[in-house]
Amino acid sequence: MQFLITFLEGIITFISPCVLPMIPLYILYFAGGEEKKTSRTLVNALGFVLGFTVIFVALGLFAGSVGNFLTRYQTAVNAVTGLVVVIFGLHYTGVLRIAFLDKTLKPGADVKPTTFPAAALFGVIFAIGWSPCTGAFLGSAMLMAANGQSRLGGMLLLLSYSIGLGVPFVLCAVLIDKLKGAFTFIKRNYRIINVICGVFLILIGILMATGLFSQLSRLLA
Repeated sequence: MQFLITFLEGIITFISPCVLPMIPLYILYFAGGEEKKTSRTLVNALGFVLGFTVIFVALGLFAGSVGNFLTRYQTAVNAVTGLVVVIFGLHYTGVLRIAFLDKTLKPGADVKPTTFPAAALFGVIFAIGWSPCTGAFLGSAMLMAANGQSRLGGMLLLLSYSIGLGVPFVLCAVLIDKLKGAFTFIKRNYRIINVICGVFLILIGILMATGLFSQLSRLLA
């Protein structure tokens, strides 16, 4: 259940206003500035995904380590982490406005040919620079990792988040021309999508704060 949720949070991050409008520019970057997509586009997209995955998994390791240290205070940890996730959800629904969650870092328009290592480095920069804007869902995944009380569990949860975020990037690198209609629909309904995502976070936060999330995960397991 936890892995499914973090995977979904990765997908939701992709379709958020922080990321989705920039996809055509990313694809042009992956293609080395060429309009015609080649195998290089796919290879560089994979490098980009690898770059941000390394950073997010490292964050999962950190979160899992902290959670393991705070095991004796599990009730308080559940309450605090759940409350933070609820606040993230309220931000997405528009009830609260948290300025740093609206910040973005956009790559320059001067797109130059690139290589797999350069794309991987760009993925690292993306993970660090865009974290405030993607913070609601990335933060939720990290808080779940902290609740898991395991370094390996934390790493795997953030790996699941990275896969959810990375798979759409790779698909777009190959199918960008066929997905323009879907992009247009999502952009036209951003407000509704944000509210749904916010409610999703609020529900997860309540389950975490009350301890029901862990109980439900164990029951499903």
